[in-house]
Amino acid sequence: MKKTALTFLGTAAIAAVAGGITALSVNSYLSQNYDMEFAAGRGDNVKIWDKDEPQAGTHFTAYQAEQYPDLTYAAENAVKAVVNIESIREVQMGGGGRSYGYDPFYEFFGIPYGGGRGYSEPQTREQKAGGSGVIISPDGYIVTNNHVIEEATKLKVKLNDGRTFDAKLVGTDPTTDVALIKIEGDDLPTLPFGNSDELRLGEWVLAIGSPFNLQSTITAGIVSAKARHLGVIAEEAPIESFIQTDAAVNPGNSGGALVNTRGELVGINTVIKSSTGSYIGYSFAVPETIVRKVVMDLKEYGVVQRAMLGVRYRAIDDQFIEEQGKELGIKKSGGLYIFQVEEGSAADEAGLRKGDIITAIDGVPTNDASVLLEKIAQKRPNDKVTLSFDRNGTDKKVDVVLKNKVGKAEPVTRETMDVAEALGGKFSEVDVRLSKKLEIRGGVQVVSIKRDGLLARSGVKEGFVITYINDKLVTSMSDLQRMSDGIKTIDGVYPNGQAVRYVIVQ
Repeated sequence: MKKTALTFLGTAAIAAVAGGITALSVNSYLSQNYDMEFAAGRGDNVKIWDKDEPQAGTHFTAYQAEQYPDLTYAAENAVKAVVNIESIREVQMGGGGRSYGYDPFYEFFGIPYGGGRGYSEPQTREQKAGGSGVIISPDGYIVTNNHVIEEATKLKVKLNDGRTFDAKLVGTDPTTDVALIKIEGDDLPTLPFGNSDELRLGEWVLAIGSPFNLQSTITAGIVSAKARHLGVIAEEAPIESFIQTDAAVNPGNSGGALVNTRGELVGINTVIKSSTGSYIGYSFAVPETIVRKVVMDLKEYGVVQRAMLGVRYRAIDDQFIEEQGKELGIKKSGGLYIFQVEEGSAADEAGLRKGDIITAIDGVPTNDASVLLEKIAQKRPNDKVTLSFDRNGTDKKVDVVLKNKVGKAEPVTRETMDVAEALGGKFSEVDVRLSKKLEIRGGVQVVSIKRDGLLARSGVKEGFVITYINDKLVTSMSDLQRMSDGIKTIDGVYPNGQAVRYVIVQ
């Protein structure tokens, strides 16, 4: 059985020349043989079409150029605004290994040591990776993928015309895998935003980026599907509603442009699905509607204004009906079944209940969970959406005023961002077995730690179970997400039973 791989496209530069050499050799051979045939007089009978002769059978519809896509306009204009991004990370290499430098120990005892074998100190080295980005403003704002620039200590940008710039990070949004960086420049070529909501299945699109470090590569395909959820963004509350295309993209295309025939940005290429990690299948892009909103938030606030509905739900499909349909009295697929409404949430205040079935948001049918995710992701706290839902067979409609993660309507800033974001890590809820072992009422365990976050700066290690923040009890992820005050103290326990209090020094 072949194994399917979902691969983010940012990668270190990879040389792939064997195929190119083969292709060049074949073309050269064919060209030589073709020229030799003409030189020998064999090309005398080659038929040249007369302009008055029909070039298609009578059953063909008349060709009307203005009704068919011409991709040259979009390609020649859009390519100018797509850049190559070099992400440089400093990594620790070795430590405690053998080196061949001078060692005074041997000299002191008069021992010949053949160049002085000693033990080396850890060394910092640069690790380089490549990706793509899109210039969206003349003064140098560039949108790309979060995974392209994640943990980078230095960013270099190369424009289509060959100019290079150092870039600085403006902000990131791991939940959508979108990031915003900036270079210092004037009158730079830009790519205008289109409207990904208006994309139609079968519509032609172009993918532009730097696969395998081949800058300004353009490929074409069609929109194969919309609102795809793949489960590839490893965050607490990922937002995935990808545009699926069959345009060929490869490692290095990450952060590059997905463009319509008018030369407008309709998506940011992010993931490929194949059995090899290179393109032999489909590619996926974050839709422009999400990208535009994230970019606006990062420019204005430095953090993303994430609107929350406050419900947990599951799409009613054949599997849902097979597993729970009889118990819940649901026989027809379609819609999103609400199995939990969070207390005090936007949905709770609007009157939604467990058992309601959401059928549409702002008039758009919600037969797929990704549709609801994408529509909510386009909103800010205090924005209003209209939900259509079914309650016990009766169609209803309600306006819902959305809130942020901590249950408030006002914007979040860098200073008031939620605790889970500020801590700089990934978390999971503590299971019953570990709670009993540690004799705690629950908590949130640190699964991984992001560099330069509060956890990393405070010396917290992976596996630590957070039980209190600012002396407020933390028993679940919901407790963590509802906090918004500045972090002063973190209390918890390690799996070996060691209890620790960390005092945060800003």
